[in-house]
Amino acid sequence: MLITVTDVRHLGDYRLSLRFNTGEQFEIDLYSLIQHTPAAAALNDVEEFKKAALDEWPTVVWPCGFDLSPEYLYSLATGKPQAWESGAANPREIAA
Repeated sequence: MLITVTDVRHLGDYRLSLRFNTGEQFEIDLYSLIQHTPAAAALNDVEEFKKAALDEWPTVVWPCGFDLSPEYLYSLATGKPQAWESGAANPREIAA
C-alpha cells in the first residue's frame, strides 16, 4: 500500500496534524528536523512553517520549496521504517 497524506493542519509552533490514507491521524513536531536541515532554513520562521499544504502528489510542501514525502512523515509519526529501509525489493511488498 502506498502511503499518502490526505490532510495537513498546523497546530502551533512546529507541530502538524497529519491524516494518512490508512485512516490514521498523528500529531508530529518537526522542530528538530527544521532546525537541523539547511534546506528548511526559511521554515525557522513559524509564520512560514504555518503555510504547510498538500500538493497534487500529495506531498507536504511549503512555498519556500521545502517538502516532505508522505512515506517519510509516516515513518516519523509511527516509528515504522520506510519501504527502502526494510530491505523489501518492492515497496508494495510492505504490509500496511
